[in-house]
Amino acid sequence: MRNTAKITTAVLAAGALTFALSACGSDKDNASSSKDYSGPLVVAASPVPHAEILNFVKDNLAKKAGLDLEVKEFQDYIVPNTATEDGSVGANYFQNQPYLDDFNKKRGTHIVPVVTVHLEPLGLYSHKVKKADELKSGATIAVPNDAVNEARALKLLAANGLITLKDGAASDATPQDIAKNPKNLKFKEVEAAQTARSLDDVDAAVINGNYAIAADLKPATDAIVLESAKDSPYGNFLAVKEGNEKDPRVEKLAKLLTSPEVKKFIEDKYKGSVIPSF
Repeated sequence: MRNTAKITTAVLAAGALTFALSACGSDKDNASSSKDYSGPLVVAASPVPHAEILNFVKDNLAKKAGLDLEVKEFQDYIVPNTATEDGSVGANYFQNQPYLDDFNKKRGTHIVPVVTVHLEPLGLYSHKVKKADELKSGATIAVPNDAVNEARALKLLAANGLITLKDGAASDATPQDIAKNPKNLKFKEVEAAQTARSLDDVDAAVINGNYAIAADLKPATDAIVLESAKDSPYGNFLAVKEGNEKDPRVEKLAKLLTSPEVKKFIEDKYKGSVIPSF
């Protein structure tokens, strides 16, 4: 009788535990499936080319795919991520992986990429010289002041023989990581969005592709030095807060952004200044 009682008690306890675990799992599943994916998908984007590409999708492809898309433009590289993190927007489209990795690490955000769409080659531009080797000793070059784009700018200059970086200089390189500077170049650190506007105040500026295009510069022809697209880690992608990757609206947009129609639009409109990555 005692053994029977013990066994019965054990069975009841195990059953209770199983029920409790099932209930927890059910609650978790319900919580996961209870996210509200109704309404328009609001996407934060840089005006050029990101918002232009999104608006092409909105005007030509979204309705047929059953996607209600709203494009919200931002001039900077910070608010699109913070707005995605706090849910003010459902996704963003403006950045590359090294920038996102640095942003998440420094700000504790949880943004993840969904699909890579295009590459904007970084370029060196000047209103004063036609070739990089014409830069005079002591010339001032404006570079983006965020960690990733500044390092990217320095690597561009190094790849074209203007400076030499120290061994091991990585995606967080700064002017302090310059090993050789034969022209004694000086660097003016400004917000990425201001680099194009600084051209009249400096001898040259390293400008992100989207800001160059917005300033009526044509990277493919106007840059005196242009970043190579080969094996580049700087492809720009659609991104969301972690956990929202399966949002049906996001999945629809990801498919549309990598469609043949979008590829043709990018190639026809930007003529090599923006390069499809799919």
